[in-house]
Amino acid sequence: MRLPGERCPPALLSFLCFAAILAAHAPLLRLPYFWDESGYFVPAARDLLLHGNLIPQSTLTNAHPPLVIAWLALAWKLAGASPAVTRIAMLLSAAFALTGVYRLAELAANRQVAAGATLCTAVYPVFFAQSSLAHLDVAAAGLTFWGLAAYLSDRPGSTAAWFSLAALAKETAILAPLALLGWEFASRFIHRRRRAVEPLCLFPQFSRRRLAALLLPLAPLGTWFAYHWARTGYAFGNPEFVRYNLEATLHPLRILLAGLLRIWQLTGYMNLFMITVAAGLAMMYPPLEDASGERPRIAFAVQAAFAAVIASYAAALSVIGGAPLARYLLPAVPLVIILCVSTLWRRVRAWRLVIAIVMLGLASGLFVNPPYGFAPEDNLAYRDYVLLHQQAERFVAARFRDARVLTAWPASDELTRPYLGYVARPVQIMRIEDFSLANLQAAAELRSGYGAALLFSTKYQPSWRWLERWPAWTRLKERFFGYHQDVPPLFGAQLLGGQIVYEQHRGGQWVAVIEIERAVEARREGGPAPWNQNQSGKMRSTRPGAQ
Repeated sequence: MRLPGERCPPALLSFLCFAAILAAHAPLLRLPYFWDESGYFVPAARDLLLHGNLIPQSTLTNAHPPLVIAWLALAWKLAGASPAVTRIAMLLSAAFALTGVYRLAELAANRQVAAGATLCTAVYPVFFAQSSLAHLDVAAAGLTFWGLAAYLSDRPGSTAAWFSLAALAKETAILAPLALLGWEFASRFIHRRRRAVEPLCLFPQFSRRRLAALLLPLAPLGTWFAYHWARTGYAFGNPEFVRYNLEATLHPLRILLAGLLRIWQLTGYMNLFMITVAAGLAMMYPPLEDASGERPRIAFAVQAAFAAVIASYAAALSVIGGAPLARYLLPAVPLVIILCVSTLWRRVRAWRLVIAIVMLGLASGLFVNPPYGFAPEDNLAYRDYVLLHQQAERFVAARFRDARVLTAWPASDELTRPYLGYVARPVQIMRIEDFSLANLQAAAELRSGYGAALLFSTKYQPSWRWLERWPAWTRLKERFFGYHQDVPPLFGAQLLGGQIVYEQHRGGQWVAVIEIERAVEARREGGPAPWNQNQSGKMRSTRPGAQ
């Protein structure tokens, strides 16, 4: 597929995208590392920078391909290792991804649709928040978009190159070329059986070069897994990683629930419903006519190719992946946006106004938390987390510099690794799994070994939680998605035999520092009042007369 007329050079377009998102992310550039950044990706890049190890040594390897890690190590080599350099390096990959969205939409539809889809993608809260975080998904998505653009242009060499790089950025990117390959065969079979008037496949003639281009990305990915197996003894990451992300996800009910969640993340999550509902309503109107005739839709064969990629991500990520994070779908969500923007352009005369309203709605999702549970990394709630922890951990480092601090991951890494940006020197820690009632009760039984505790919310809990009143739903989340309720600070202090010396709340998240009392009075007669976990984090006593 070719477009007539002059195009904006990709380098210039990428520069414009980078300048815009750099300005938008300026207040976030110096934030310390967040969650999975501190737990895996930053230590892995640091190992590569300092020791030349593609497989990390300072953290458990999970067999993610090394392309993004190498990009970070290169950026640090050239400009120094700091959160600001990391975030700017990731913003460059985000600008590259937005340029890919524009080119793909331009090929599939036109420049108006391309501009609208790119703007909507840029302000979609998950994409915006992930743009500066040291994760793999934005880079893998960008390379996938360029691979799709090359595929639409029937350039097998470029198709193979882009999809191979995408697979080396993140292993799940292999889904896109395999989905296209599967659709090529399926569409020809359907076309022969039903004799459809409109072609279902982009390319009527079978091509061995195109087949090879879609299969070739398996080679570098397979080579990486073979290398990882040769160095570690396992191909797909440490055994716990494989158990959590594959073996524990194969229950049929869990797959069904995850599938429903993936559909929601593709169509409604973080105010995405605004553009999908708008496009659905637009289908009630006939196509508009211009001087050249009826406004064209995206070719059905292109829509089918997009649908194949979207469906492959939704299906595969319903089966694999222990945590059903929205960022895993970043290669697919912009395809939904492109299709919706094209529908609005084709059928709604005031489509620009509709897109502007949608953009405002999407942008509001960055600042206004939704009325349901979500991962803080999906909007600017991650900034609240980082600021809460940065302030609390500086307090801990100053007040308890010689004591051992009870806490859970990721604060355990934040306190022991100064290069993550939270403390100036390591703090001794005693780590527990989480702040559930059972784990804190076990920690309380130790009665020694730590002089303070750093507790924090590990999950955002909305104030309006009507589903939580349904015990069956809570049990399903606990069984299939690792859900637990954090013990609130006051009850945690009573349980551990201490007093709260620092507590802060921000945007539905909290952090508290508890100083452990070793005196006899710390073990109050009768122990702490039992905590009713159905009270959404509020302390409630079931003992008569308790406050």
